[in-house]
Amino acid sequence: MAGNKSCTIVEYFGGDDGYRCGYCKNEKGNFSHGMWSHTMTVQDYQDLIDRGWRRSGKYVYKPIMNKTCCPQYTIRCHALKFQPSKSHKKILKKMSKFLSKGELPKGQDDGEPMDSVCEEAGPREPSKACHSEVKCAAITDIQKVVAECPAITEVQEEAADAAPAGSETSRKDSVSLDGRTTATAPKPGVGADASRPPCRKAKDLRKERRLQKEQMRHDADGVSSIVSPTPPTPTQTNQPKPLEDFITESLPDNSTHCLEVRLVRSNPPCPQFKASFDASYQVYKLYQMAIHKDPPDKPSESQFRRFLCDSPLEAEYSLDGPEVGYGSFHQQYWLDGRIVAVGVIDILPTCVSSVYLYYHPDFASLSLGSYSALREITFTRQLQKQSPKLSYYYLGFYIHSCPKMRYKGQYRPSELLCPETFVWVPIERCLPQLENSRYARFNQDLDAGDVRVLKDVGRALVLYRRTVMPYAAYSRKRKGSSDETEVQQYAGLVGQECAERILLYRA
Repeated sequence: MAGNKSCTIVEYFGGDDGYRCGYCKNEKGNFSHGMWSHTMTVQDYQDLIDRGWRRSGKYVYKPIMNKTCCPQYTIRCHALKFQPSKSHKKILKKMSKFLSKGELPKGQDDGEPMDSVCEEAGPREPSKACHSEVKCAAITDIQKVVAECPAITEVQEEAADAAPAGSETSRKDSVSLDGRTTATAPKPGVGADASRPPCRKAKDLRKERRLQKEQMRHDADGVSSIVSPTPPTPTQTNQPKPLEDFITESLPDNSTHCLEVRLVRSNPPCPQFKASFDASYQVYKLYQMAIHKDPPDKPSESQFRRFLCDSPLEAEYSLDGPEVGYGSFHQQYWLDGRIVAVGVIDILPTCVSSVYLYYHPDFASLSLGSYSALREITFTRQLQKQSPKLSYYYLGFYIHSCPKMRYKGQYRPSELLCPETFVWVPIERCLPQLENSRYARFNQDLDAGDVRVLKDVGRALVLYRRTVMPYAAYSRKRKGSSDETEVQQYAGLVGQECAERILLYRA
């Protein structure tokens, strides 16, 4: 992003071996390509997920769609056009009833499973030699090689601290998404005052007074920066009620319980993330044992850090980006002062990408998986007001062959990524094909192919002995090198733009 000097460095592992599938439980049926990412720019990751990749911690993987037992199709929802369904409204009303009256719904949750942590996909440990070279690679080396190879996309050395200095960094690291206070002044012509309608409902005025009281209380408690959602505007009678109104109505003024959603940066970890780490981990441990039936010793703290806290994405900021910046965050749901759920998300140039959601099993009947998705869609719409191109909500993978995972298709309008041409196709056109076959090519143009494939593998960038060079120069240095097939496979999977920007580590 503008104003940041960073680069992406990966190790490619291939995808020959089968692993246990977290969905159908096939012991050797899960096949995927994998990379260990030491560091990654948000733009590179955006381009990768638009080619079917996804991260679990620092491990980035891409299912081998025509080979794996449960094909996983990247799915995204157009957040600005989203309208809640009847079932979504029911979930919001259920939350409102719980907060206002303090009564948990009877019975268990609605059977909405969440993604498995990708430990079965075979994440391997990175090379120790590569880790050393990543830390020691000299900026002079990178600049020298780029100067000698003008045909290659310019590579910039990773900055030690990409975030703005001083109080601005801490101001953006922890954000409340419920409008509890308004410590951050709006941009001229953009804030709530500029868009406030001339006539306002009495209910809105009461809400504003309540928020002002909450602001005074939070200021006294030392709560840091806040980004408050834009107040809902009166809707026309012939227009459907926006999602924001449903969310606001689910948070009653006079309630038995108080629910607050806080956004904290997980990488690099901000003070608020560190302070709440233990409480967050305990919720994760209870969730894994109750929902995924893990034994008590399996949800270890190291596993939690590795898959849900560690991220290759550094904090990045841009003049035309959201105020909170880009990168990896935890969206914490605080109920009466304690964490009851956490959504792990990435904020990228054109989307909010959902990574994982875990919650306290005592509140499973509140359908927190669906509720958090609705909150994240609302959050995406808030960010779009600050960064117009950020308009999609990525739900991870849609797995039609696993009936319990089809719930992601209920967030409309949504699209699935064609696994061969990497174009987006409305899900309504994809479902008939998936009813007939687990694997399907969604693009109906049989002559269409991957327009972003790298035709000349020699242009792919590699990191070799602390020096960046195109693969053609590397192969000349390493006479008789036998890794061309592997590099060709890697370049085809990441696409031309990424192959010419990302540094592929070579021992």
